[in-house]
Amino acid sequence: MTEYFRSAIDGIWAHKLRSMLTMLGIIIGIASIIAISSTIMGTNEQIKQNLIGAGNNAVTVKLYQGEYELQLEYEQVPEGVPVLGKEVLEEIAEIPEIQDAAVFYQRNAYETVYHGATGLSQGTMLGVDENYMRVYGYVIRAGRDFLPEDFTKMRKVALIDKSVSDTLFLGANPIGQTIEIKGEPYIVVGEIAQSAAFTPVINTIDEYFTYMDSSGGKVLIPMTTWPVVYQYDEPIALVVRARSTEAMTEAGKQATAIMNGHFTKDTGEVKYKSENTLERAKQLQELSSATNRQLIWIASISLLVGGIGVMNIMLVSVTERTKEIGLKKALGARRRMISLQFLTEAGMLTCIGGILGVIVGVVLAFVVAKISQVPIFISGYIVVAAVVFSFVVGLFFGAVPAVKASKLNPIEALRHE
Repeated sequence: MTEYFRSAIDGIWAHKLRSMLTMLGIIIGIASIIAISSTIMGTNEQIKQNLIGAGNNAVTVKLYQGEYELQLEYEQVPEGVPVLGKEVLEEIAEIPEIQDAAVFYQRNAYETVYHGATGLSQGTMLGVDENYMRVYGYVIRAGRDFLPEDFTKMRKVALIDKSVSDTLFLGANPIGQTIEIKGEPYIVVGEIAQSAAFTPVINTIDEYFTYMDSSGGKVLIPMTTWPVVYQYDEPIALVVRARSTEAMTEAGKQATAIMNGHFTKDTGEVKYKSENTLERAKQLQELSSATNRQLIWIASISLLVGGIGVMNIMLVSVTERTKEIGLKKALGARRRMISLQFLTEAGMLTCIGGILGVIVGVVLAFVVAKISQVPIFISGYIVVAAVVFSFVVGLFFGAVPAVKASKLNPIEALRHE
């Protein structure tokens, strides 16, 4: 077998220009596939990060009316919706896919939170329990976290994020300052941020509305003080942290089933639903991949053209080396040995083309990423598969010339001019 490889390399090297032109179709095809697949996987990862965020695997369960979240600022809660408390966490904690969970209240912060004459034009008001910060992956940037006494003694304290701090305090230190929430004074005791930095890429108006609430900032208060500014017996929302990104959908479904199981009567379209960001990410990924798969099929035409070029050049090679083949047969070489020699040369030709195509494809992927500002992801599996596939293309299209060479009559071959 070593002799076959050595002979193949010698044959390719003896006709360098011809071999390079033959490999061109393979190089272009493999390079196109590598560049497109790298862009597809990079785009899919961006979609996933845009929707899921910094990787905290958090799934929220909120009250919906049909397909839309029930807005308590404008709508009444129908009779029969249960007033759930923290006791629901005991049931939800038994779900295998869930690592941690917290309950909270939520309202729009528009024209609700003020510091002096400056108010929030957008953002979210949250009444949270002791677990919320941990489940959502928040850390304290300045000041302190909520203390157990803040909940038990119903202290009017608040945590805000940087967006709210910049809006209300214009860069000044917010710690110890007083804000008004629906006219009630609250002392800012800390500034929060997510433990992993994450900024969604917003390119369309739909994406703007998807991220508007989070980009508008958050104000957190102890949920025990929520009735002071809003109302008693308000339906809670839930956030769970799944054990893995893949478990998010199942974790949300099971948590939703438990919460809806507490309903005392039929409330029509009003039900708890999980925000299935993972499923939405998958749908967008499938849409993106479906479009790009068509490009891969188009790029694969180059491989077909390259394969035909390999077949053509190998047929020329058989013609050129007819006497050599006749001599080998006269010395006792079998048909199998002749076939393997030409198959090995065709396979080596396309394999080298595949390796060069991978290099060109990786460079092309980085160039495309730089120009179009899209992320890329180079998969080792795709790289290996591309090289192996190019070798298989060589074997497939080299089969006809190899068979032709092995069937040559040694007497006629030796007399060939």
